[in-house]
Amino acid sequence: MCYSDLAYGLLLPKAFLDAPRLGCFNLHASLLPRWRGAAPIQRAIMEGDAETGVMVMRMEEGLDTGPVLSEERTPIARKTFGALHDELAQLGAGLMVRTLAALERGVATGHSQQNIGATYAKKISGTETRIDWSRPAQEVDRLIRALSPQPGAWCLYREDRLKLLDCDVIAGSGAPGEILDGSLAIACGEGALRLKQLQRAGRAPMDAQAFLRGHAIPAGERFN
Repeated sequence: MCYSDLAYGLLLPKAFLDAPRLGCFNLHASLLPRWRGAAPIQRAIMEGDAETGVMVMRMEEGLDTGPVLSEERTPIARKTFGALHDELAQLGAGLMVRTLAALERGVATGHSQQNIGATYAKKISGTETRIDWSRPAQEVDRLIRALSPQPGAWCLYREDRLKLLDCDVIAGSGAPGEILDGSLAIACGEGALRLKQLQRAGRAPMDAQAFLRGHAIPAGERFN
């Protein structure tokens, strides 16, 4: 029996997959066939999915296409990538142990995946991480949560690069990226965000109030 959850990045050859007595199995962090591929947790948050989960599947030559043996689900709500990743890791550890035990007893059953509804979770590119303030606040909020804490959604204030790690969607309007008040409310294309946690380059993350004690940012200036 072979188990893989190493983000290996390459497809294993059929001879390898057929070698173990019971087959090869993988723990995948999505509700397959939605979000096959490299970044399923981040893509689920970015797209506003209501829930996600982990699935144990029998590996085959395709990318995350094998039969599903077991699953655990959880709501996404307002979780960040970091929080959701850790939750799914805990769920997945127990799920894999139970599934492997059922396989050894010969009582594990599964179902084939359908290609209808399949989506691909491509790797996060560097160009995606910069915030476009002309987008609606809901979309920017999802991007921030999907990339927190790593690699981090970022913007520029004057010449400083700021990584934004947590925020709330609020009512407000202004030019995209405009700072609306002294508490880091930022206008988006539709609505606004209030920043809760951020990080300067080379510094530790800090909450917004701690940041403002050292950096007075007046209303009317812009994040770019």
